[in-house]
Amino acid sequence: KILYMLSNSTGNILDDAELIETLATSKITSQEINAKVAEAKETELEIDSTRELYRPFATRGSILYFCIADLMVIDPMYQYSLQWYGGLFSQGILNSEPRPDVPARLEVLKDFFTYLLYENICRSLFEKHKLLFSFNLCIKIMQGDDLIDAEEWRFLLTGQAHKVPD
Repeated sequence: KILYMLSNSTGNILDDAELIETLATSKITSQEINAKVAEAKETELEIDSTRELYRPFATRGSILYFCIADLMVIDPMYQYSLQWYGGLFSQGILNSEPRPDVPARLEVLKDFFTYLLYENICRSLFEKHKLLFSFNLCIKIMQGDDLIDAEEWRFLLTGQAHKVPD
């Protein structure tokens, strides 16, 4: 509208009251938009920092998913969809005990969801595979928390120590 008014203006631009009023309104609108953009950037930073606080829970969730995905190697019958896992994950978040501070909430979420997943998976496993699943689950969680030395783990699996160069 401003460009149209400028191109069709005759005479002195400063004498056109409607054009000056439109420019003033446009300036106010621009200031309001700039204020909202700054507020949106601030909100985005706050959301990003809060999201980063929950990364350890997301990491645990990823570890647990791939742990149950590995069950297919034991028996092809043990296949769980990502959709089922996502539903269980959401159920775990909704049904866990709320806590006011984030670190305590993260611990509750990790413990609750790990146990919820363990219960649900064990219901579908043959008895002879439950101990193997429990062991695999514990090892993967401990590896995710950097509680298992990689060389010691390799030695346990293969019996071969890392060769030290002469």
